[in-house]
Amino acid sequence: MRLPSLTHLRCFESAARHQSFTAAGEEIGLTQSAVSKKVKELEADLGFALFQRVGRGVVLTDAGAGLAADLAQDLGALRTSVQKAVAAGAGRSALRIAVLPTFANRWLIPRLPDFFARHPEIELSLSTRLDPFDFARDPFDLAIHYGRDNWPGARMVELFGDQMVPISAPEFYASYGLTDLTALEDVPLVHLESRSEVWANWFQEAGIKGQPRQDGRYFDQYSMVIGAATAGLGAAIVPFDMVSDELDSGALVQLPGPVLGSAKRYYLTRPHGAATDAVQKFETWITRQLRCRPG
Repeated sequence: MRLPSLTHLRCFESAARHQSFTAAGEEIGLTQSAVSKKVKELEADLGFALFQRVGRGVVLTDAGAGLAADLAQDLGALRTSVQKAVAAGAGRSALRIAVLPTFANRWLIPRLPDFFARHPEIELSLSTRLDPFDFARDPFDLAIHYGRDNWPGARMVELFGDQMVPISAPEFYASYGLTDLTALEDVPLVHLESRSEVWANWFQEAGIKGQPRQDGRYFDQYSMVIGAATAGLGAAIVPFDMVSDELDSGALVQLPGPVLGSAKRYYLTRPHGAATDAVQKFETWITRQLRCRPG
């Protein structure tokens, strides 16, 4: 069959991702009616409905959902191919890396100026992925994985463990007298929603008989937990490597007491097989960035 227009496919993929023709138009730079028209033309070309119109909104049909999932990967592969071609045309290489948001924002991106200074011939493209994926279908060169050494079909290089330390803003530390750990029983705490038990675990390790307050502030990303602690909203327990710069600068202070370990680790992951020169350079660079762990 004749392949549909790339513009039609882009409009559909964006509308499917946003579940909105208006949002797709804002992303692509078209009007809502133009996106709707192109999706209808794509449906006419394919011979089946991609969306069900429900009131003033749209919902994907089963066939539309399947096409949207495949198309997202295909367009991602096409973007990667174009990026690599552009880089090659300028005499450079391009790497596409799947990253975890907090790791990227708190650890990786602040260190990238050093990478680009050492390797100006390599361009990087970072995209968020939270779970393992199939490198054969999702065209990434590398991925940052947090968890266990269990990514099927991939080579994994351990970066560092998840060492959790209690921290707070210096003013908060002084105000609540946190040199005395028992003061933490009455201190506002900041929690990560998915690891709300971590303060109780730390109290046990520290030998504090009381229970941590559960009426604190809850966030679903470490970046927000760290931001809340920096703003003085409470004490928090976070991965050491995500706050090492703030601890060095004095923007945050580490509370006395134990460091919590975990069986989970951060890994640099890539497909099995021979690595390109650019991949090897990035792997060498990132392993050299690892700093001392807290004691």
